[in-house]
Amino acid sequence: MTPDTPALLPALTAKVRAAAHPEPGGAPCACGSTPLADRPDATVVRHADTVAKAHAPDTDPAELTLRLATATRLPDVLLAPRTATPAVLHDRLVTFWPYGAPVDPDDPDAAPWEPAATLLARLHRTPPEGPLPPMRGPAKAAHAVGRLGAAVSAASRPAASAVLRAWTSLPAWARAEGPMPGTPALCHGDLHLGQLVRHPAPDGPWRLIDVDDLGLGVPAWDLARPAAWYACGLLPPEEWSRFLTAYREAGGPAVPPDGDPWPALDVPARALTVQTAARAITKALMADRPLDEVEQALVDACVRMSSVPRQLTRGFPA
Repeated sequence: MTPDTPALLPALTAKVRAAAHPEPGGAPCACGSTPLADRPDATVVRHADTVAKAHAPDTDPAELTLRLATATRLPDVLLAPRTATPAVLHDRLVTFWPYGAPVDPDDPDAAPWEPAATLLARLHRTPPEGPLPPMRGPAKAAHAVGRLGAAVSAASRPAASAVLRAWTSLPAWARAEGPMPGTPALCHGDLHLGQLVRHPAPDGPWRLIDVDDLGLGVPAWDLARPAAWYACGLLPPEEWSRFLTAYREAGGPAVPPDGDPWPALDVPARALTVQTAARAITKALMADRPLDEVEQALVDACVRMSSVPRQLTRGFPA
């Protein structure tokens, strides 16, 4: 939690209640407000059919406004915001959104891999309009690795040492230390199944949410998290195949329309593996607990990445 969370949460709750019921002089409602997230980088509260999000303290207002404009322009891909410009509350930028029903984490068989891939392909094929900031995927990976480095001495922590070695093996652009290669595409920047909702709830069409990392960059980055999970053995081959096939059938430009996708996916998948492993170790250190099985699998992948030559047949050695 950030230091201002105790004050921010009730203030944000009042804001979203007012946004959900803008009629002046209306009777008090009985809808109730529900906190959906309370993290250092985001506090999110729902009231009735409206959601308010307080963005990370370092969010750039001009860049966020450009990202909101893109979401407004692409309502068939991205959930459109209720307002075009962010408000300010406790020195945090706040945006307002319609409520959408999220993916059910207790029903993995219903995971919307095909809709996610199709929406990504549409996003990547959309010509950018006007100025847009870079996609923030590499910057977020660098931040995660930086937090790990600050939290532990790599010399005394083999797991952290392996993750940091894998990080240094990546090209500069994937470490946010140089320009991204190729023709930039419109990218989401942080794709995972938690970034999809049905709107209108509960069974409307799927839409992508969370524009904080939206921008121009390498479209393969948006496929990198499921690719990394597959390469680490955490995503079944049939689910990866569903996702990749749907993306190709929708004309997504991040990978060739057929043949081996890994030459395009290898570097982003490695970067996402390092980022996720770095976050896992940092959280385990803060909680003073050992890594769990999934977290250890990510670290093991980093060990393989830094100990053998790059292989493009399956992203990295499985």
